[in-house]
Amino acid sequence: MNTTLCMLQKKLPNLLRSALKNLSLVLGLLGLLSAGSVLADDLADVSKLMKLGQNAEAMTKVENLIAQKPRDPQMRFIKGVLLTEMNKVPEAILIFTKLTEDFPELPEPYNNLAVLYAANGQYDKARAALDNAIRTNPSYATAYENLGDIHARLASQAYDKALQLDAKNSIAKAKLTMLLNIGTANNKAVPAPPVPAPVAVAVAKPVAAAPTVTAPAASSAAAPNKPVQVSQSPVIAAAQVKPSAPVKPVKPAKSNEVEQEDVMKTVNAWAKSWSARDVKAYLDHYSQDFQTPSGMTRKAWAEDRRARIQGKGHISVQIETPQVAIDGTTATVNFRQVYSSDRLKANSRKTLVLVRQGKQWLIKQERSGS
Repeated sequence: MNTTLCMLQKKLPNLLRSALKNLSLVLGLLGLLSAGSVLADDLADVSKLMKLGQNAEAMTKVENLIAQKPRDPQMRFIKGVLLTEMNKVPEAILIFTKLTEDFPELPEPYNNLAVLYAANGQYDKARAALDNAIRTNPSYATAYENLGDIHARLASQAYDKALQLDAKNSIAKAKLTMLLNIGTANNKAVPAPPVPAPVAVAVAKPVAAAPTVTAPAASSAAAPNKPVQVSQSPVIAAAQVKPSAPVKPVKPAKSNEVEQEDVMKTVNAWAKSWSARDVKAYLDHYSQDFQTPSGMTRKAWAEDRRARIQGKGHISVQIETPQVAIDGTTATVNFRQVYSSDRLKANSRKTLVLVRQGKQWLIKQERSGS
């Protein structure tokens, strides 16, 4: 690769954003976990120490608080941030990974994992972590921005590889230059942790399904002597279309209202079995192809859920303000879940996607977050 391209690669800015650089945001980011969380005064003390650059003192206080409440997500999250600031990346990765296992409904630990993976050049792992963050909270803007940065970095690597194989490929070189220019412009607006650049990805030219058609020389739509990729789709003259016989609409077996009632019966029964800690009944509400979090096998996920549910002294799960949308054999239910146990209280948005199998509605996807 020539000197110019080496310079282009080196100049791409490092701007992937962590979920937390300012600890005043902690209560907002993790506010859905209310009971069992540390006091605001403790958070303020830790935040003050970090702002003063006294990370060792902040870590001592954080570890003391964690010793008092080992499962508190806020202090564990802050410990991960502190470890990152102290350049103890492997330890920070362990903290955030464990948080995603214990609190899969929180998107921020996934995002910070992505930041750390990207800093080590593990872009596939970073992309997977961001996908999980977005699946958990589809409104998480930072995760979308970071995912764009990851795709941009992967794109720059692909263009670089293309140029290694064909140094005369001017199109690939132009796209790599475009990534540099856009990334440099963005560099003025965002502070820079040591990770890849938030640059827009140049859209690759789609491969046309039809053969290449050369445009006439007089056409102004393309440069002279250059073929134009034309998407060929079959066109049938109106005279060739014969009207078909009218088809009588088929009356659905059940009205939409009845279907919605059936779906909500399933959701309420799911919440009831969870509250009763009836693990078998709870798991029976999930389909065999349920999309488990973090790539777990269904068996491992089921054992994890069993341990979590049976390990609680009591559980209460309430469904509030449900909204049901049905499309054929798929139903999507959005609601507010009010959860409490002897260890945790949470009030958060939740989405269940159910599929109808025979006469049953079973859960295929489960997402948390607003």
